[in-house]
This record gives sequence, C-alpha cells and structure tokens, in this order.
Amino acid sequence: MAAASISRSAAFEDYSVYGNLSDDELLQIAIERSLSDTPNNYAIAAASTPSPQPDLPSQSSHNAPADHSSHNAPADHGSHNASAENPTAHYSSPNPPSQQPPDPEEEPLFKAIRVGDVNTVKELTMRPGTNLMTPSKPGWLAIHQAAWYGQDTCLRVLLSAQRGMINKRSDLGETPLFVAVSNKQLRCVQVLLESAADVNIQNYDKETPLFRACEQNSATMVAVLLNHGALVNTSCTSLGCTALHEAACRNNVEICDMLLKAGAKLELTNIYGISALFNAAQSGQPATLRFLLTHGADINSRAADGATPLYEATKNRHQEVVELLLSHKADPNKPGKTGLLPLHIAAQTGNDTIVSMLVPVTSKAAVRWSGISPLHLAAERNRDEVLEDLIAAGFDVNAQLSEERSKLYEDRRSSVLYFSVSNNNVDAVRSLLAAGADPNRDMFRPLMVAARMGSMEMVELLVEHGADINAPVPTHPTTFPAVYMFSMKFLPMFKFLLDHGGHAQSCFSCVYGACTHPPIRTKHSDWDLGYSDGVPQQTGGVQFCEMISAPSICRWAGPIIDVLLDYVGHVTLCSRLLEHLDSFSDWSGIKDKAAPPRPLLQLCRVQVLQLVGRRRLKKLPLPVGLIRFLQHQERCVHDC
Repeated sequence: MAAASISRSAAFEDYSVYGNLSDDELLQIAIERSLSDTPNNYAIAAASTPSPQPDLPSQSSHNAPADHSSHNAPADHGSHNASAENPTAHYSSPNPPSQQPPDPEEEPLFKAIRVGDVNTVKELTMRPGTNLMTPSKPGWLAIHQAAWYGQDTCLRVLLSAQRGMINKRSDLGETPLFVAVSNKQLRCVQVLLESAADVNIQNYDKETPLFRACEQNSATMVAVLLNHGALVNTSCTSLGCTALHEAACRNNVEICDMLLKAGAKLELTNIYGISALFNAAQSGQPATLRFLLTHGADINSRAADGATPLYEATKNRHQEVVELLLSHKADPNKPGKTGLLPLHIAAQTGNDTIVSMLVPVTSKAAVRWSGISPLHLAAERNRDEVLEDLIAAGFDVNAQLSEERSKLYEDRRSSVLYFSVSNNNVDAVRSLLAAGADPNRDMFRPLMVAARMGSMEMVELLVEHGADINAPVPTHPTTFPAVYMFSMKFLPMFKFLLDHGGHAQSCFSCVYGACTHPPIRTKHSDWDLGYSDGVPQQTGGVQFCEMISAPSICRWAGPIIDVLLDYVGHVTLCSRLLEHLDSFSDWSGIKDKAAPPRPLLQLCRVQVLQLVGRRRLKKLPLPVGLIRFLQHQERCVHDC
C-alpha cells in the first residue's frame, strides 16, 4: 500500500504522513484500504463501543452519604459517573456517527442523483424553472443528496449549475461537506473541497467535518480535511470536546498524530475539565494514552471535580490503563472532590487486581485524611476478596469513619464491621472478627443490627468475639439492655443473649411498681430508629414493662416474662406486667412462678452465676449435669 511505504521519521511539511500526497493519491489509498483485509500499518483499531458515559454527581438519600451507591450508602463516588439512573452526558459527541438521509416523496432530480443517472441530472438542472436552491421537505438540497450517496459526478454537475449552494445547510445545520464526511464519501469530499467548500462550518450540534471524521475513525478523511485548512482546536458539541478528544477515545494513534502535527493542543479541556488524555484513560484506550504521554500530556491533570486519569481508569476497571499510568508515575494519592482515592474506588468496584496494584503506592496517611478506609467500601459492597486482600495488606480492621462521613448515615455507623453486619454478610463478619475487629465501636452496636435482622449465626459470632450484650443506645436510653428490643420476638435468640450475660434483673425494675402506670405513649420519630414498631417513650429511659407493651411485642409478653424469670431470684412484678399475664388464661402459671418464695435451686443458680461469672463455669469441679443447669441448658439437675 502507498501509505505503508512512507517512513514515520520523515520530515513532515504538512500535518501527517499524507501531507505530501495529492488528493487523488489519498483517494487511491482509501480505495486500497477498502479492498484490503489487512489493517493499515499506522492505524490502530478503534474501540468497538463508544466511550462510557460520565455521570454527574448525584444527591444522597437521607440515610446514606453521597460518596457511595449501595442501598444504604453514598451514591457514586465518581467524579463524572453518577448513578445509572441519573441523566448523563458523553464526553465525546452525543450524536451517532452515521445517519440516514431524509426520505421525502422523492422528486425526479433526487431519484436521478440517488441512482447516479448523470444525464437525467444534467437535463433536469438545465430545464427552465428548476431551482436547485429549493430544499426537499426536511431541508435536504440536491447537493446534499449527491454528497450522501457518493455521486461525485452528479455533484460536479450540480456545482457547475449553481455554485452558490456549496455551503448551504440542511435543517440539522449540515453542509454538503459534512454530509459527505458523515457517510465516508471521500470522492465527494474532494470535489467539494476543490470547489472551495468551507471546511470549518459546524452543524447545529456544533460538530465540524473534522470532528465527524474523527468520530468515523477515518484517518484518510482527517488527512484530506487537514490539508484543506480544517481547524484542529475548535470546540465541538455541547460538551466542548475537540477533534483530539474524539480521536483519543477511539484509540486511533494515527489520527492523534496527525492532529498534533496540525497544532492540536494537549491541554484543551471540555466543559467538565476533561483533557484528551483523560478521555483515553476513561474509555480504556492504552495505545492513544501511551502516545499522548510520550508527547507531553499531563498524567496528573484533573477534571473539574478533581478526578485524575488514574482515578477514572480505576473506576471503569481498565486494568491495563491503570498499570500503564502507574508505570508512568501517575499520583495515586490525589483524591477526587469527594475525598476518595483511586484505591477507594478500586475497593468499591471490587477489582482485586487493581487493588493489588494500588495498595503498595497509596499512602496510608492519605487514606486516613480521606476519613474513610477502603475496607469500609469493600465491606459496603460485599467485595469479600478485596476485603481479604486489604486485611492481608495491613489495613486497620477497626478504622472508623470520620465524624463528617458518619453523620451522612442516619444510624451514625462508623466501623467496617457495621457495614458487613448490616449487609448480613456472615463470611465478611467472620473475616473481620478473626482479624481483630472490635464489635463495640459503633453507637448503635452491630449486635443490635444482627438481632434486628434475626440472624442467629451473626449474633453468635459477635457474642463469641466479645460483643457487649448489655450496651445501651446513648441517644435512646432504656433501663434494660437495648438489644432485647430486637430479639424478644425470637425467643431462642433472646435466651441465647441471657445465657451469655444479658442482664435480666433490670427488666423487673419499675418506678411505678404496684401503682397505676400512666398511659403508654408511642412516638415513632423519637425512638423507633426504623427498627421497631410503636416503642413507648419515657423520660429518663424506656422501662421494660413499657417496651413489652408495644403493640408488636405484647402478644409474646407471657413467654418473654417466663424466660426472664429463669435468670433472676426474688422479683416483684409491676402492675403492668401483671396486667399482661392476666390478659391470657394460659399465662396464669407464669404469675405463680414469680410469686415468692422462689425455689432454692433457682436462688442458688443465680447466686453462683453472680459470684463465679458465666465464663468460668466450665472450670468449676462440678458434674456435667450441674454445669448445664447453671448454664440454663434446661436439663434437670437429677442428671448429676
């Protein structure tokens, strides 16, 4: 092929390897390419899909930070990529690279042009009364028809008859030259340029013929347009992209080279502050990325929202591009506007390969300054493999969200463990606890979350690793362990908590005692936290007798009180508890169970547990049956 024989190192008097070729020679190259199955030596295959759409920042929900995008976390951290539901904008042209010509009721002239009937075209153009400046219904002139269908001979006839229509625009603002470029009709492009067509007229979407040629990935067409004075730095489309932006995201090194030699500026950005290099990184185009870097593009350029090419490549999971950027010393410690680093984004997307590349080069200090650990994001999105990798890399499993980030959540979550528990991810919880995660660092404890979800396995794991069963919720005080609010409907879990140190005596403490209790008041906004139904309010803390009177719990009042009595000695049932037991005839025996005196065996069990503690029971030199009794494993002491 003609173009293949030209050396890349040759002196360029024009814009590219095509600069010294005539238009006829360029046309011959295009024909040879169309007939050849072998790609051009210089052309790099364009991406098969258009560049991904950037997303704009979205607003968070009332209980999730705007940095994440799970059901209970911030919406996207992306600088340009917001959630898929939000309106988005392409970095490159929003228009398709090709279009169909209008299909009006076809007039004789238009039909003759379409089929290439030159004689009929000549006859019609010379016929008295024929006005070539009269458009068809969609504003499509005869000259547009010829340019679209590649009828260069007809085009010459039309121009000789009415040269003044050479730059006439259709209803979309497209000149005949733009139409010819759009349908890759190189012969017609040459005819129009030879006839002094304006090469820089934009359509109504602000695209120039050069931009459209880049969009079409046509190096030959780009060369022809450049050789006829096409401006390379014109801002095109509503996004303000240049031809170099488009060529970069199409991964066409050959076109990028021509544009740079024609004076394209690497530093020009679109309305989002996106450079051509950023476009290549965002759309995953390593060839053009490498080319632009060797020509001096800023590897750490930042978009309007602070994102870097490395950040964007990470977000879009372009492993090869991330590796290339890091090999050229891209800074992994530059955060986006939301304060997140590329490592955070890799953890969020779950790409363990990219995580492994970023971990060694990411500053732990920069992670701390961000106010969030990549472990939080991996846990939030259930990226278990990434979570394991980050734990192995030494990231602190007890890292806490900064106060500012924690406030973005209605439940004020803080720990990595909380995210995994709230996702009911038992494997992640097990990994975090095994690595030393403290289950008692959140205001609303992970144990309470697990109990609310009814996850017995999770509750057992947390208790086994030291979760405080008797922890309060500071913002909503109770006179009894707060976790009971979420476990009383599930008696095996409730009993498990009591077996492992849950306080029972406090459930029978009541400031009203045998006196009449005031009416129960329920106020969802003050107490329910979204987790319980109709929880009563009480100044100084909710009492157990009020809690058990909630509509969603009172139907289980008898069995709950029955279980609690196995863990206390002498207690007095207040008037409200007695009301509950009197409300159902089958519960009368429970009231008798509470009446003094309590059995000596029960009193001894309570006293031994108070003196020895539950953790030391197994070390006592007692028969197995007695140990079981002391542990409330309801097998009779007669087994001793």
